[in-house]
Amino acid sequence: MHLVRYQSPGGRPVVGVRTDGTVAPVEGVGSVAELLRLTADELRTAVAKVGESVPVEGLRFLPPLDHRGEVWCSGVTYERSRGARMEESAEQSVYDKVYTAERPELFQKAPAWRVVTDGEPVGIRTDSGHDVPEPELAVVANSHGEIVGFTVCNDMSSRSIEGVNPLYVPQAKLFAGGCALATGIRPAWEVADPKNLEIALVIERDGDEVFAETTSTAKLVRELQDLIDVLFLPNDFPDGVILATGTGIVPELDFALAEGDVITITIAEVGTLTNTVAAGREPFAFLATENLEEKR
Repeated sequence: MHLVRYQSPGGRPVVGVRTDGTVAPVEGVGSVAELLRLTADELRTAVAKVGESVPVEGLRFLPPLDHRGEVWCSGVTYERSRGARMEESAEQSVYDKVYTAERPELFQKAPAWRVVTDGEPVGIRTDSGHDVPEPELAVVANSHGEIVGFTVCNDMSSRSIEGVNPLYVPQAKLFAGGCALATGIRPAWEVADPKNLEIALVIERDGDEVFAETTSTAKLVRELQDLIDVLFLPNDFPDGVILATGTGIVPELDFALAEGDVITITIAEVGTLTNTVAAGREPFAFLATENLEEKR
């Protein structure tokens, strides 16, 4: 099953449980934020109480994060990521050191209202010229710092901007359409071993496959709970947080995304995320103009 946010035409967002082509509302819960304020045991009990199931046809599925929820990322957690960052960067030693350092690289990616989801566009910067998707297992943590679920994240990135200087990481990572999450959260108790999941990335251009690669979370050098513990040490997340745990798939330097490319990320036991690439701010104006209470 997956925990989701959805709405019928003209309706308000509903938190539900999606299973086999149907979705059922979670009784007494009005937002994902409410769920993520609960302890892990309380959350598991809460999502077991659902109403009548309805078919998913005609429903709109929203990002699985709302209110004061945030998305953060961890970087250089796979050997492939370290190598790619060193290859593109004028400051190679920075990435080599952080890969083995006790303290992980963590950075804020997006508040809930900036997140796009499955079927919506993802963005590339018009001042970059070399952008790639970063397929990542995302850990969902409640306000108590407990891991309660997993989802799929596309941590879009400008390789050209970050490559000039690591201090440009915020500009390389934070931009319109730069963060996508799958619509569903797979509960942690349904994933037997999150450190042994296949991650697959496929990119299509004009109907043709132009890039495809797989990796495994077994190659992730950090422990998931350790990353969450470091994130929570100086911060409160009253409505929960989603932490993308880094990428083990980075295309070679001669590949860059183009407008219209279709990106599909699949993580075994967790879910699938598909988005089409758009350039600039304009395609994402809806994120800033939609009623936050109704959608984000």
